[in-house]
Amino acid sequence: MSVETISRRYATALADVVLKTGETETVRSELRTWEQLFVANSDLKTAFGNPVIPHARKTGLLEGLLAKAKPSQATANFLRVLLANGRMMDLRQILERFEAVLEERSGVISAEVASAHELSESQRNELKANLEKQTGKQVKLGFAIDANLIGGVVTRIGSTVYDGSVKTQLENLKEELIGS
Repeated sequence: MSVETISRRYATALADVVLKTGETETVRSELRTWEQLFVANSDLKTAFGNPVIPHARKTGLLEGLLAKAKPSQATANFLRVLLANGRMMDLRQILERFEAVLEERSGVISAEVASAHELSESQRNELKANLEKQTGKQVKLGFAIDANLIGGVVTRIGSTVYDGSVKTQLENLKEELIGS
């Protein structure tokens, strides 16, 4: 099973719990802090990711960290489940998917837009309005520059890609000309 599939399952289960208990923002914030702790402390990441270190030592380490940090019960239990199932190293992917699940359930979707150059504010607003009209949901946009596109934009919403780049149009034209 892929990490993406596993992450989605954990994220969905956690979202179900926190939406029922009303701890959404608390748990989201606490998990972000834990994920940042793993990024900042390579020894900690190594300790949880090393299969040679006995599970009992990992549990002791986690419980010590939980005692100092005093996170909510939901966060603490979730981290214990991740450790018990050997998924502590997947926390970043699970957190990203958790945030996406929360956005989806609140009627917000994320879209990543790549363009050959910086888009103006009016272009961004027009793109956002068109995507919201097309999807029927509120859209949260992320932007990146990719000079290889030559011109146009490539928009990714989940696993769907809308490719309006000049690069792809030229490649399609080339294929048509070769095929003729």
